[in-house]
Amino acid sequence: MRHPRSVRDADVAGKRVLVRSDLNVPLEDGRVADDTRIRASLPTLELLLEREATEVVVCSHLGRPQGEDAALSMKPVETRLRELLPDERIRVLENTRFDPGETKNDPEFARRLADDLDLFVDDAFGSAHRAHASTVGVAELLPAYAGLLLEGELEELGKLLGEVERPFVLISGGAKVEDKLGVLDKLGGKADQVLVGGKMAEQIRDENPLTFAVELPTDVVAAAEFSEDAESKVVPYDELPDGWLGLDIGPETREAFARAIAGAKTVFWNGPMGVFEWPRFAEGTRAVAQAVAKAEAHTVVGGADSVRALTEMGLDDEVDWASTGGGASLELLEGKELPGVAAIPEA
Repeated sequence: MRHPRSVRDADVAGKRVLVRSDLNVPLEDGRVADDTRIRASLPTLELLLEREATEVVVCSHLGRPQGEDAALSMKPVETRLRELLPDERIRVLENTRFDPGETKNDPEFARRLADDLDLFVDDAFGSAHRAHASTVGVAELLPAYAGLLLEGELEELGKLLGEVERPFVLISGGAKVEDKLGVLDKLGGKADQVLVGGKMAEQIRDENPLTFAVELPTDVVAAAEFSEDAESKVVPYDELPDGWLGLDIGPETREAFARAIAGAKTVFWNGPMGVFEWPRFAEGTRAVAQAVAKAEAHTVVGGADSVRALTEMGLDDEVDWASTGGGASLELLEGKELPGVAAIPEA
């Protein structure tokens, strides 16, 4: 695992610092709906201010705009950031993806971002797997360092790739097995138990692309159609009625998964157990979240949906590490090199 040099070791006094944060947060009615990622960015910004940086210029993308889009402006994010950290030395740039040069890692856009600044701190783990101008281009123009959040993500997720305390339980869910197949291949073989729920379970049951044993649901909450208000019932997993959909793991599976998690010493959870956005089909994800939070184990949760579920249930502070990265965490755990990390010199 690569160890980029840390912002802790940077001389920032009297310097103007560009910080790439991950402020890609949900907005509702022109306001920040969930400020988890903004709060996660604060320790690095606070460190720079405490060490007397003269200006801290924060940049981030927000959503996937096609050119400038007022609905994806950084203004609401800036407002919330200033509420949490009111310091006149902080300046927030507009959405980096408003410029087409961002996703192309255009040298000219990178030069504009870096203009008149002294050093660069990358704290956006969630974008570290993207070779963009604000993650890679500026790191080639300014002395570059890893922020505290990026550093913590690499350390905590990296632990899973080394020797872990056993039993090691891996929990995987969500909709697409192909998105997580690399992680399952990398970690599944070393895990003592692999618990699979969500639509992934159906795909694995039907196609079985894995070379190791997994534990699939024994019962599911099934519905005749994909609808929040659809008729539903609990059925054995191997007796799912023709045309019906398994939208959550059933009570028997929840208890079995919770027992396995309770006996673990290391837990990694990525992906919900069903359509947890709909209350009627959220109990499986809730049961797993509660079991992970209660486990006397080193617990790591990755993936936007899993972390969102934890946060909505008020359990995000009950795990050892809740990753802010979706695709970045998966690629790191697959063993891939992340461009945003590779661009920073090693410690």
